[in-house]
Amino acid sequence: MTGRQQEANGLPGQMQQWGLTLDKLIVQAARWHGKRAIVWRQADGSIGRSDYAALERDARRLSSALLAAGIRPGDRIATLASNNFDHLALWYGAMGVGIVCHTLNPRLHADQLVFIANHAEDRLLFADVGQVALVEQILPRCPTIEAVHLINGPAEGVAFPGLSAFVGDASAEVVWGGFAEDMAAGLCYTSGTTGNPKGVLYSHRSNYMLAMNTSLPDAFALSSRDVIMPVVPMYHANTWGLAFSAVMVGAKLVLPGPLLDGAALHELIEGEGVTFSAGVPTVWQSYVDHLAAIGVDRSGLKRVVIGGAACPVALMEALEALGIHVIHAWGMTELSPVGLAATPTPDSLALPVAEQRQLAAKQGHPVGIDAMIVDDALAPLPHNGESAGRLMVRGPAVIDRYYGIADSALERGGWFDTGDIATIDPQGFVRITDRSKDIIKSGGEWISSVDIENMVMAHANVAQAAVVAIAHPKWGERPKLYVQERRPGESAPADFIAFLNGRIARWWMPDEVEIIDAIPIGSTGKIDKKALRALAASGEAA
Repeated sequence: MTGRQQEANGLPGQMQQWGLTLDKLIVQAARWHGKRAIVWRQADGSIGRSDYAALERDARRLSSALLAAGIRPGDRIATLASNNFDHLALWYGAMGVGIVCHTLNPRLHADQLVFIANHAEDRLLFADVGQVALVEQILPRCPTIEAVHLINGPAEGVAFPGLSAFVGDASAEVVWGGFAEDMAAGLCYTSGTTGNPKGVLYSHRSNYMLAMNTSLPDAFALSSRDVIMPVVPMYHANTWGLAFSAVMVGAKLVLPGPLLDGAALHELIEGEGVTFSAGVPTVWQSYVDHLAAIGVDRSGLKRVVIGGAACPVALMEALEALGIHVIHAWGMTELSPVGLAATPTPDSLALPVAEQRQLAAKQGHPVGIDAMIVDDALAPLPHNGESAGRLMVRGPAVIDRYYGIADSALERGGWFDTGDIATIDPQGFVRITDRSKDIIKSGGEWISSVDIENMVMAHANVAQAAVVAIAHPKWGERPKLYVQERRPGESAPADFIAFLNGRIARWWMPDEVEIIDAIPIGSTGKIDKKALRALAASGEAA
């Protein structure tokens, strides 16, 4: 190549072609942090202990067993399991040889699981013992699944063999990697709130980039000095990347298994010295309530990421009072999933404390993505903290198209429409005001259900609250508030209206308040507004 040709075509760098494949994470962890502990709660409630060296060995043996079973690179295997050591070994064992690990959410309806498994054409299913009944329910309708193995089995009276029988005497001598970094690594389906779930096929590179981005100081600030407990399940969008980032930094890893109540989490946090965790608001509300019930006013936990739904300010304040720094975050399955984190910036730290708290309650600034807000004509809107528009994103861990669908999922310019309505302030902090399908359009104006929910959650007798739109003959839609009481029977609907008076605009005030026994929770631990809208519609029909 001549000098002129080099100028015309660009000059290639002369660095190693070191593909960003996920097998490298566990190899590095085993080599440099081999004795770092991995702790997990087993199905019977007892505690298991191992380390990164053993995780690599077990993952390699699983790779050999998968190949011996005829599973080939690009094939899909499914898991139906909680966060535990063997589940993690399966992830790395599959991904190490180019097999796609498809995590199934056991909280989905059986019909949805059947649709997902058939759409993915899963060949093998690995499930927790506690999911046997669900497996038996869906298996006859999943013709591509050739065999089922129990991750923590075998179990008495159950025909499915255990994982140890599947592995047998498989060797740990297996070649990992050797494929392109854009090859598929994992498959996760959206929760299907507006139709059938859609598959998001993650690449090795996208998950590697997610791990790097979320480990940074302006995101989760992870290091080998942390003790990381991902409460968010492995089936919930890559456990928010923590199954990769914790391994990347070589941190002690605590996997909570199937028990996610406040008491079980408290035991692990204090017993294992957990410094960092992540989960949805409902989980942390349970934790706060448990500590209050047993009279504990300080926690050993140092930092917690809360996402999946907007975190009520009252919950953030309760956690901060326990000595836990809250990082409010936002993401979605299509983003691998983390997109925003509300960590402070130099400019925000120069603001008065009250204004800093307001920023911390927002979803945050971009983490490894580009973002903008647009109007319905896709024209960009200003970052003034007031203009609300459709939140658009793009980046190395953002979806291009859904699995099995030929059409692009992107708008012009390569932007993905998140379906969220947001503002961006001059500090660069994004505030999600609502999902586009949850925003209440009343008389041509928008009412944020999230803002009303956050306000009413500060009421002393509110355990959970949700706001949905109901039809109105004049205004089109009006808000309806559903409340689950902490102390049933203590409050009346009028009490919550009185509490909101002066805290929200009068035209935002809910037209109706209904106290119900329990706010429905969906498959990912978030409030199921689809169920509440159906409940509200049934009341209108009556």
